[in-house]
Amino acid sequence: MSRKCDICGKGPVYGNNISHSHRKTRTRWLPNLKKVDAIVNGEKKKVKVCMGCLHANKVEIAY
Repeated sequence: MSRKCDICGKGPVYGNNISHSHRKTRTRWLPNLKKVDAIVNGEKKKVKVCMGCLHANKVEIAY
C-alpha cells in the first residue's frame, strides 16, 4: 500500500532520530492519510487524502 496523498502527492519523509548522546538512527515520518469517498470527475471514488488537503478543501467529499 502506497503512503501517498492522491491529491498533492505528499509521501513519507526520511531523516534521523538523534538521542541525547547524539547517536543517530534512521527513521521515517508518514503523512496523516485518511480514506474518504470523494467526487472525482463526476463519480464517487475512494481516495487517500492527507489532512492538509482535507482542511484546505482541495477535495469534494461525497456524503
